[in-house]
Amino acid sequence: MKKRRPPIGIDNFEKLIKDGFYYVDKTGMIRELLESWGEVNLFTRPRRFGKSLNMSMLQHFFEIGADKSLFDGLTISGETALCDEWQGKYPVISLTLKDCWGLDYQDAMAQFAVVVSREADRHSYLMDSEKLDEADKQTLLDMKMKRGNLESAIMELSHSRGTQWGQPVIVLIDEYDVPLQKAESNQYYMEMTSFISRFFSQGMKTNPNIKMTVVTGCLRITKESIFTGFHNPRLHTIVDESYDEWFGFTDQEVRQMLEYYDISEYYDITREWYDGYLFGKTSVYSPWDVLNWCDQLINTSDRIPRNFWSNASGNDIIRRFADKADKPTRDQIAGLIEGGTVNKQLKLDLTYRELDDTIDNLWSVLFTTGYLTNRGRNEDGSYILTIPNREVRELFAAKVDEWFREKVLDDTDGLKEFFNAVLSEDEAAMEDCLIDYMEGSVSYLDGGKVEEKEAFYHGLLLGMLASFKEWNVVSNREAGKGRLDILAYRRREKYAFIIEVKYSKKENALEADAQKALDQIDDKNYDKVFGRHLPERIVHYGIAFCKTDCRVLKEVSRVGAM
Repeated sequence: MKKRRPPIGIDNFEKLIKDGFYYVDKTGMIRELLESWGEVNLFTRPRRFGKSLNMSMLQHFFEIGADKSLFDGLTISGETALCDEWQGKYPVISLTLKDCWGLDYQDAMAQFAVVVSREADRHSYLMDSEKLDEADKQTLLDMKMKRGNLESAIMELSHSRGTQWGQPVIVLIDEYDVPLQKAESNQYYMEMTSFISRFFSQGMKTNPNIKMTVVTGCLRITKESIFTGFHNPRLHTIVDESYDEWFGFTDQEVRQMLEYYDISEYYDITREWYDGYLFGKTSVYSPWDVLNWCDQLINTSDRIPRNFWSNASGNDIIRRFADKADKPTRDQIAGLIEGGTVNKQLKLDLTYRELDDTIDNLWSVLFTTGYLTNRGRNEDGSYILTIPNREVRELFAAKVDEWFREKVLDDTDGLKEFFNAVLSEDEAAMEDCLIDYMEGSVSYLDGGKVEEKEAFYHGLLLGMLASFKEWNVVSNREAGKGRLDILAYRRREKYAFIIEVKYSKKENALEADAQKALDQIDDKNYDKVFGRHLPERIVHYGIAFCKTDCRVLKEVSRVGAM
């Protein structure tokens, strides 16, 4: 029998079911929602954890005229009384705000108009309703044509649908905070905050046409009057036990998926790379990553896990965090990359405007956006934070590496000092320059193998030397009986430098490892890289690194005038 396909990027519930995609049954969320619902229910989860698909599921369950057969055989279908009372009984307003942004406020408002227009158009049949008067129909036409007052859109949409069906509506608002995030990045935050506040307030404050509202987002923003129009919203965050299993895949669900696709032998590596998030008391996997990984295993011969997260979520928060990090914070990041934990007091109700106020706020954002997860709480209320899995750990390390290398290359004076130290063959000065740079880095503890650690230092040196455009700098060139790390020489001068890099596990091994690097240059006869065109002077550097320390040893292979 043909197997169902992994639903990569499918967040429409009807399409997923009808077109034969694999579905991890999350319809139990409907039961929990209906047993404990509030007038407004706010769910905060990181990006790519199934929020949009769950919202689509709710729409197709509640909406009048929806295809009830979509839920046949799913968990909620066994709840007969709930289905009889709620399924297909309510008009629904469904708005997704993830695209409501632009480079300026006017662009963002244009995108809001598009979203409202689509929702008005979804119910064009109301233009023929005998229950709506001409003024109501004109208002709907204005919204469809991207005209009228956007702030009153929810009020007008709920009024028309409530009037048509004689039932209050259920309002679903997905990714409510994306417009605020983008507005903060593009310097129109105050305008957007004011609009969102009025948008919610006019639509939901004392609105008799609304039965229930469900809102999803990444951050829980309760300040700046964003939710003044909501009456006592029920908040469900990643630290709450309620609804903890409905966003993300549980271990049992992942096992079942791997078994379904006959790839159970990849369970351990799947868990290492994509598990590790704790929502409430439930450990969950990232759905986006697991689905992409299964698709890779099914459809390609590639069995090496990939970092799917980096293409699915904005990673500028890591850069902002690294820019603000002081030395103690960098040490804490290093410990996290190594697999350790940190204890932090967190603020779970930040606004986007507060992100850069303190480094503590950025710790909170890393937690709520999924770059960190918790392993419990201490008696003082602080959270025990850690990086959830190997995928995020490698992403974190790579992004900080990138930031650090950029920072190094921006330091023109420091690079000149290093260049002069290399040129004057001053090993002590080279050490001082390198140590100064590394004390601004956290990536020397990237948690990888020795060769991976050496690769970081190799890349650092390569970037520093390559910044001098009058030099020829090559890397990993075949030479003699091996492959040298770095070769640097002046285009118009007759001297050159061969550099071999080593990683030392302990600081007291730096001297010996630097000497091993020098010996390797001699033993492998890397000087043969020049063939018959030997420079007048060849200098070998053996450089060993350990965390933020290093040792530089020098040997002159061929003597000539400098």
